[in-house]
Amino acid sequence: MAEEPQNNNAYWAANVRIILISLAIWATVSFGFGIILRPALSGISVGGADLGFWFAQQGSILVFLVLIFFYAWRMNKLDAEHGVEE
Repeated sequence: MAEEPQNNNAYWAANVRIILISLAIWATVSFGFGIILRPALSGISVGGADLGFWFAQQGSILVFLVLIFFYAWRMNKLDAEHGVEE
């Protein structure tokens, strides 16, 4: 059974901070893909698909997945720092 963190406020503040930073990174990168890469590659068609749209969509999904793994890694580290056991 899980123990309560030693400092509950610091634990949850760090948790919320990680979530907000991850969302800000994802939004910024996705916006960049949509604003910069999509128009730059929009005239190129590969296999009937617009390369600019594909890059913007897949890039956003890839960044989101990377941030999920970052969040899981950071939360494991945060749990260890605050004494939360599984």
